[in-house]
Amino acid sequence: MSEVDPRLLEMLVCPLTKTRLVYNKEAQELVSDVAGLAYPIRQGIPIMLVDEARRLEADPAPNRQPVASDH
Repeated sequence: MSEVDPRLLEMLVCPLTKTRLVYNKEAQELVSDVAGLAYPIRQGIPIMLVDEARRLEADPAPNRQPVASDH
């Protein structure tokens, strides 16, 4: 499993809602709670395409950490 550059994670937002993402390290996903989507991270590269995102269930996933942002 490739690590994602933390500086990259800080810059990314949901392409649909333009809101902050939450990094789920265990699932290797960037989660948009507003859109109800989880964008996959493959080989350390976030796939920020709505068509590639997974729809979230009603309950939030465990082990998610907010992506740090100084904006």
